[in-house]
Amino acid sequence: MKAKIRLAVIELLSRTLGIILIKVYPNKANELAKNGMTLVLKGKLNFTERLMRRALLNKVEKDKNHELLSKLHQNYWVKKGDEFFDSNDDSFHKNFLPDCSFIFNVLKDELEKNTLKLHTIVEIGTGNGKVLNYLSNEFPEVKSLIGIDLSPIQTEKNSLNFKNNNKLKFIASDGLDWVKNYGRSNTIFVTSRGVLEYFTENNLKNLLKEIKNLGTVVFVAIEPNDINHNFYKNPNSIPYGSERSFSHNYSKLFKEAGFALWHESDKIFSKHVKQKFIIAKG
Repeated sequence: MKAKIRLAVIELLSRTLGIILIKVYPNKANELAKNGMTLVLKGKLNFTERLMRRALLNKVEKDKNHELLSKLHQNYWVKKGDEFFDSNDDSFHKNFLPDCSFIFNVLKDELEKNTLKLHTIVEIGTGNGKVLNYLSNEFPEVKSLIGIDLSPIQTEKNSLNFKNNNKLKFIASDGLDWVKNYGRSNTIFVTSRGVLEYFTENNLKNLLKEIKNLGTVVFVAIEPNDINHNFYKNPNSIPYGSERSFSHNYSKLFKEAGFALWHESDKIFSKHVKQKFIIAKG
């Protein structure tokens, strides 16, 4: 109850005082937008900046400007992605291994049943590179693993941290741009725990279309959804949560892009979020 009251008060302040602060401090508001506002790490924003951040996100959502909302997210991951990954360095062991790694055992079974020979793994939104390094051991027959991330700083860190694994290559790029220019057939594409949620619905459709058109591909997606998003009543993507990222109807979007779903499941991640697991064959 106390948490709900506190949240309601903050929401009220952001819609009143936050809007006033944006008008009084336009340069600060522009700086927040330029650097991105996806996540607030401990001690990184003061109370005034937090109110301004929330007011900016509320306005963008009210205007239904999903392209701008996605751009704000992109700015964050380009400018501050490395800070986030440093502060969540233990998530691979605490979250991925116990809760998410099962999906790659399912993938192994499906690949064996379908006798597919795929020679490349591309992880879009590779973060600290630990999942990609894990996959290099789980799929020893794959000789090339490429990690794409928006953060140039994080990409450099990954190249140093995994310099002894010559299968891995890390590239700073937008995922959709990279797929358009360098995507190839016989590839497994992977996103892990929050990447596609920062794409608008249209951009996600474009990404899936580009990947499907490459030829023989498999896509493994581990992505969060709003636990209250009823896809029967509202099949379209909606902003949700404190980040205002997008809850997508992944099974619908993959099918519309021409993929066949090999696997689909959900796990409750928190009281607000469920994790969607998909393996799709293109």
